[in-house]
Amino acid sequence: MRFDTVIRHGTVVTASDRFISDVGIKDGRIAALAAELTDADETIDATGLLVLPGGIDSHVHLDQPSGDGIVMADDFDSGTRSAAVGGNTTVLSFCMQEKGQSLREALKVYHAKAAGKCHVDVSFHMVVTDPTPEVLGQELPALVESGYTSIKVFMTYEGLRLRDDEILATLDTARRTGALVMVHCENEDAIRYLVGRHEQEGKLAPKYHASTRPVAAEREATHRALSLAEIVDVPIVIVHVSNREAMEEIRRARQRGQKIAGETCPQYLMLTADDLDQEELDGAKFVCSPPPRDKPSQDACWEGLEQGVFDLFSSDHCPFRFNDPEGKLNEKGKRNFRWIPNGIPGVATRLPILFSEGVMKGRIDINRFVALTSTNHAKLYGLYPQKGTIAIGSDADIALWDPDKQVTLTNELLHHGADYTPYEGLEVRGWPVRLLLRGKTIVENGDLANRDMAGSYLSRGLSSLAANSTFR
Repeated sequence: MRFDTVIRHGTVVTASDRFISDVGIKDGRIAALAAELTDADETIDATGLLVLPGGIDSHVHLDQPSGDGIVMADDFDSGTRSAAVGGNTTVLSFCMQEKGQSLREALKVYHAKAAGKCHVDVSFHMVVTDPTPEVLGQELPALVESGYTSIKVFMTYEGLRLRDDEILATLDTARRTGALVMVHCENEDAIRYLVGRHEQEGKLAPKYHASTRPVAAEREATHRALSLAEIVDVPIVIVHVSNREAMEEIRRARQRGQKIAGETCPQYLMLTADDLDQEELDGAKFVCSPPPRDKPSQDACWEGLEQGVFDLFSSDHCPFRFNDPEGKLNEKGKRNFRWIPNGIPGVATRLPILFSEGVMKGRIDINRFVALTSTNHAKLYGLYPQKGTIAIGSDADIALWDPDKQVTLTNELLHHGADYTPYEGLEVRGWPVRLLLRGKTIVENGDLANRDMAGSYLSRGLSSLAANSTFR
C-alpha cells in the first residue's frame, strides 16, 4: 500500500498502550501501525515526539447568545482555530434553545453559524430550556435518532434553569431514547438569595461572585441531580465539578450503582477565589460558574482525576472580552458583579495545562492523559472509535507532542477572540507542535498551516454510558 502520509519514529500513545511505531495514513484514516513504513507521498519525522489522538473538548461555548448587549468573544472560526492551536481536533459546542423556540429551529441557527467556519470537527449538544410536550415527545426522540445524542440542562441561571419536574421529564425522554444528559449543578434559589443579600450590603465587586455561589449550592444541586437521575434510572454527566463535596456526591452515587460520569476543568486546578479579588476590576477576568474555590478544592479535583472519579477533563471555554462594553466590563458589570458575563477562555490551554501539571509532574500517566482529554470524550459522546484513539480504521486525527518543549502562556499564542487569558505567564512543559485532522496538517509550530476550513460536522451514535442501559 502506498500511503498519503507516514509519521515515522514517534511514540504512539493511546488510553491503554504506549509503543514505538510508524503510522500510515490513507484517505484520512489510519491504515497501518508498523515499523519502517516508507512508501508515502509525505513523511513526517516524529523522532522524540509523542503521537497522541487529537484532543476532544466536549464542553465548549461558541457564538452563543449571552444577554442584552453582551457578545461572546469567539465564533466558530476563532474558537475552532484556538482549539486547533491547543492540540484539539474535535470540539462539542452547545446549541442553545431559547424560550419558545423548537430544537430544530435552534439547530438550524447553529448549523448556519458553524457552516464553513470550522478549523476542526464539530458536533452539538442540545441545551433544553423549554421542555414542552412537543419538544420531549416528538422533536427530541427524532433528533436523537438523527445523531444529536446529548442534551444539557441547567439548574441555575434564570431563563435557562429547569424545575425539578421538568428535569425529570427530560431525563425520562433521555431514558427512552438513549440520549445522554449533562447537568450544570448549582442551586439557583440559594444563589439569588445570596446575591440579593450582597446587594443590600453593598458588596458588588467581582470577588463577591464567588461568595454568592458557595460550595454548598453546588453540592446540594449535585445531590439533587443524582437523585433525580436515580428516580428515572438514567445515566447523567455532572459537568465542571469544582470541589470535594460535589465530587464525593458522584463517588457515593457510583457506590450505589448509578451510571455517572464526572467532569472537571483547568480553572478548578489552577485558579482560586482569590483571583477574583483584584483591583481595577481585574477580578472580572476570572468570573465563571461554578467559581474557582481554594487550594483544598484544587487538591480534591486532582484526586478525582487521579482516582477516576472524573472521566472527562474539559475546558468549559466560554469566552468574553475583558476591556469591552460588550464583554466583562459592560456598564452594568462595572458596577455590580451579577452583570459580569460568566465564563473564561480556555480551549487552547486545556491540554498543555493538564500535560504540564499532570503528566510532567507525576500526578497522572500519559495514558490517563489521553483518556481524560480524548478517548473518554469519544466514548461518552458517541464518537468512538472514529475519534479518540490511534487505531487502524480510526480518523487520522493526530497531535504530535514535544514533551520537553517549554512555553510561557500568553494571550497572543492562543489565537482566540478574547483579549486575555486567565493563565497569562504560566510556564508549561509539553506542547503540541503539529496537528493533523484526518491526515492533513492544520497546525504547525503554533500557527495554522493553512487557512482552509477543514472541519466537518459530526453526527454521533449513542453514548457508551447510555448504550448499556435498558431503554423502555
